[in-house]
Amino acid sequence: METSNVFSCSSDSRQANRELTEVLNELWRLDTNRLKPGTDYRISLQGKAGYVAQGSNYARDRAHAPLFAYVNEDKLKSIETFSHFINLLDNYEMSTGVSEMVTSEELQENRVFIDAIMETDVMKCAHNYLVKKGQSPADPGQFKRQLYDIWFRLYHRDRSGGEDSCGFEHVFVGETKYGQEIMGLHNWVQFYLQEKHGHVDYKGYKARDNKDTPDEDDHVLNLQFSWKGLVKPIGGSFIGVSPEFEVALFTIIFLMSTEKMTSVVAKVDEYVLEFVVYRHGRSIGTSYPKLLSSNNRDL
Repeated sequence: METSNVFSCSSDSRQANRELTEVLNELWRLDTNRLKPGTDYRISLQGKAGYVAQGSNYARDRAHAPLFAYVNEDKLKSIETFSHFINLLDNYEMSTGVSEMVTSEELQENRVFIDAIMETDVMKCAHNYLVKKGQSPADPGQFKRQLYDIWFRLYHRDRSGGEDSCGFEHVFVGETKYGQEIMGLHNWVQFYLQEKHGHVDYKGYKARDNKDTPDEDDHVLNLQFSWKGLVKPIGGSFIGVSPEFEVALFTIIFLMSTEKMTSVVAKVDEYVLEFVVYRHGRSIGTSYPKLLSSNNRDL
C-alpha cells in the first residue's frame, strides 16, 4: 500500500484542507445517529475558563453547574453503536504503567463494537474512501482487523510497565500519567457519564478573544475540567456526535499520513477545526479536535 501525507500540514497553517473537508462533510451528512442539541441533550456553558499553570492541578471554577444539564439516556442506549460504545468504557485501567488485563468478554465487546459501527453509512463511506486511496483492504473483514489494530491493540505507553494503553482507551476513556496529569478523555459520552458519577468537574469553556466563543448548540468545544482530582487545562471534544463519526474521522487522518504527529485543518459543517493525531506504531496514540472558529465569525 502506498503511503501518502496528503493531509499533513504544519500546525501554523490555518488553510482548510480541501479534500479532507470534502470527505468529513460527507461523514457529517451521513451521521444520522448524532444527537440533537436542545432536544436529545442540553449543555450549560457558563463561564470562560482561566489559565492553569503547567503541572498545576488548581483551576478556578467558572462553572458551578455541570456541563450537561440533560441527556436523553434512553435514546442514547437505544442506538446500537452508542450502547456498545458505553459497554467499552469500563474495560480499562485508568493509570498508565498498570498493565491492562483484557478478558475474553472484553475482546468480544471490542469486536461487537467494530461490527456495529461497520453497519453504519458513516463507516462504509470512510472504508470506501480509504480503499480508493490505497490505505485499507477492500475486504470488510480485513478492514475490521485494521481498525482493531489502530484502536484496540495494546501497547506500552509507560516504558516501565506492561502493555498499559491503546488508542481507544486514551482518546475516548481517558488515562492518568503517574497520577499527576490527565491524558486523553476527548469523548462527550464518557465526559457526561463521569460527570454524572461525580468524577468530572467542568470548569468552563476555553476560547480566545471572542473568536471562538461557543454556543449551547455547538457540536465542538474546547473544555477545561478536573477528573478525579487532576486538572485538564484544555481538551477539545465533539459534543453529540456518534462514536462511528469520531472513529471514521480519526482513522482517515491516521491512515492518510505517516508522520508521528499530524495536524490538519478542515471545515466541518460550520466549524473550522484543527485535527491532531499522534501515532504509536500501527496504532493511534492520541487524536482530538481543536475548535478554531465556528459560525464563520472570524473568517
